[in-house]
Amino acid sequence: MADRTPSIPLLHTALSCTCPRCGQGRLFQGFLAVAPTCGHCGLDLSAHDSGDGPAVFLIFILGAIAVPFAFWIQFSFDTSPWVPVAIAGLLVIGLGLLLLRPAKALMVALQYAHRRDEMETRE
Repeated sequence: MADRTPSIPLLHTALSCTCPRCGQGRLFQGFLAVAPTCGHCGLDLSAHDSGDGPAVFLIFILGAIAVPFAFWIQFSFDTSPWVPVAIAGLLVIGLGLLLLRPAKALMVALQYAHRRDEMETRE
């Protein structure tokens, strides 16, 4: 049985948005498009597809944070109804854009960690 542990820690790969095998090459080509191959080690990244998973997880997590935060603002400061909506909306959009790349990089790293044999044979 082949060694299933990733060569680079998953959290490092996610935060640095680098290749899950070597940790050197860029994972993304543009903002969210996964590069076809790693520029450093040549790993074929075209088979790694995270789909909508990272976005869905972030929507659930950020929604669970933003809604109570909006209620807290509304009832603690007795503001107009649009103020907590605007603040929570900006919070969700800002954190969503900030966390989407690392979330997608984490999903690609998890795919590589659990399907390494099948991904490396495509090279």
